[in-house]
Amino acid sequence: MNGVGIGQRPENRRQKTVKVMWTAIWLAYLGAPVNDLLHGGHAVGVQVIGWLGLLGFVVWYMLLIFRTGRGDRTRLVLGSLAVLAAESTVLALSLGREWLVLFVYVAIASGAALPPRLARWTIPGASALLTALALVVPGGTSFIAALLLPALLGGFAMTGVRELIRTTIALREARATVAQLAANEERLRLARDLHDLLGHSLSLITLKSELAGRMLPAHPDKAAQQVADIEQVSRQALVDVREAVTGYRRPRLAAELAGAKVALTAAGVVAELPGEPDRAGVPEESEAALAWALREAVTNVVRHSGARRCVVELLRRQTLDGAVLELSVEDDGSGGPTHANAPGNGLTGLAERLEKVGGGLETDASRRGFRLVARVPADGAADVGSGA
Repeated sequence: MNGVGIGQRPENRRQKTVKVMWTAIWLAYLGAPVNDLLHGGHAVGVQVIGWLGLLGFVVWYMLLIFRTGRGDRTRLVLGSLAVLAAESTVLALSLGREWLVLFVYVAIASGAALPPRLARWTIPGASALLTALALVVPGGTSFIAALLLPALLGGFAMTGVRELIRTTIALREARATVAQLAANEERLRLARDLHDLLGHSLSLITLKSELAGRMLPAHPDKAAQQVADIEQVSRQALVDVREAVTGYRRPRLAAELAGAKVALTAAGVVAELPGEPDRAGVPEESEAALAWALREAVTNVVRHSGARRCVVELLRRQTLDGAVLELSVEDDGSGGPTHANAPGNGLTGLAERLEKVGGGLETDASRRGFRLVARVPADGAADVGSGA
């Protein structure tokens, strides 16, 4: 695109040219001073001074207009406006009433370059100076009605344009911030999914590889079965990673319970698992979060606990905050992956995942083992929390 959006600075020469041309259109009202220089019968020296004064005024005015919406340097702007007003006064007194139109541009530049709290004084000030000079310059009173209203309206209209530009810039920056936050959230989601997926799958592959190695000399058939299982787990892990990358990974409790049985059995852990869960009325996001919790908990049991027994319970409870679905995973091992007061990346990501759907996570490490309790809303409730 070759155009320049509101509040957007030109990025190349073409855009700068377009912006200058759009701004220069409003310089058409300087036709009166130009006509006075061409046909006013002034001496050559006066004409030269008039052209130089008009050129300097236009350049200074354009620089002020191009400051619209930028950071404030109030003293510099006030000084520049004072120079424009003084130059306009000298030219109007020296060359005649046609030059009173310069004060309209002074008022517009005040609205464009100054904050509203100052512009509400400088715009009427420029208009008052215009009126006073019109009463002094010969024939100037006939120009008061034609110039005073444009000076006031144009000046205050530019204050609105200035605030619009500043708001547009702020909105553009906010949109960029939101996009960055969305990208960070997507990276966080992907990191959580890959941690949970690969941690579980790689742990299972490691266990089955060790089993195959121990079975290979005496039981080649059983070892071959373990190798086939490894291939199946690897293929499924690849599918899961692809789904996680594309954002469509939604694990189910039934599938995770079956996977938990396989993983615990391969690790030599006696598993006590519930039957087919009752998912009636449970939102998909809640079930997916609970399935992630089961996967993470079982992975920790297999990799870190050294447990001989693991009990998984899945209960529906009615609380003051509404119905919740509660998952409990308890083992008799040496404890969780880290101290209960300093959870690892897996538990931290799991807590974030549960909180996102209005659920909560509790962990309890003791000499008797490690217990993880995850809760999610079972009826679409907005908030469950640890008090459930």
